[in-house]
Amino acid sequence: MKYPIRINKYLAEEKHSTRRGADEMISKGMVFVNGELAKLGQLVEERDKVEVRYRAGTIKKSIYLAYNKPRGIVTHSAGVGEEDIKDRVKIEGIFPVGRLDKDSNGLIILTNDGRVTKRLLSPEFYHEKEYIVTTKEKLRANFKQKMEDGVRIGADKTRPCEVEILGDKKFKIILTEGKNRQIRRMCAAVFQEVETLRRVRVMNVEIGNLKEGEHRNIEGEELDILLRSLGLKDTEPGHSNTNSSM
Repeated sequence: MKYPIRINKYLAEEKHSTRRGADEMISKGMVFVNGELAKLGQLVEERDKVEVRYRAGTIKKSIYLAYNKPRGIVTHSAGVGEEDIKDRVKIEGIFPVGRLDKDSNGLIILTNDGRVTKRLLSPEFYHEKEYIVTTKEKLRANFKQKMEDGVRIGADKTRPCEVEILGDKKFKIILTEGKNRQIRRMCAAVFQEVETLRRVRVMNVEIGNLKEGEHRNIEGEELDILLRSLGLKDTEPGHSNTNSSM
């Protein structure tokens, strides 16, 4: 971190909030620098002491859900005649983290915690996502090796991944990146066409026995592990008495 630094950027990098959320916290009188109320746009130095003082009722309760998206449901920006996740899960303020294309089904995380998106989806992080895939034709003999080594998608080569063959036309794949329609495009690059694609795990969150179209809370130890793995456990919104000192 380079100093001096704007207070909202500092709070964002310390994982208290997004920059916009930090400005809101400052405006509500929740942030102090060296014991004095912080000001919007204020610059802080490395020697300064920054504190965030959460007060009961000042921060919305964070929601984390595992949702089993059916095929045909759109993750974002539904067009005419299409159905969006928000039409199925009517909880104010939540949004899907990432995408799962219309023709695919399975696990997607829903939350109102804006910090999760970058931590889970940014290419700089290597968080696992697991899928079960069936193909229209029998898998080629060299399919596993080619997929695991990485394949060319346009100008880019995909990261190495894990593939387990489950049948003549079925395999499991674990990715640590999330390019648009990546698995379908990887399969096409090695002359296989996807029939069905189902995401069954995101990091430590598994779809388990969750029925299609249903959602459940991510909570307890499962939530603790998820937030800790994202580097967010110690700054979970809703917690009180959170101090951060330089």
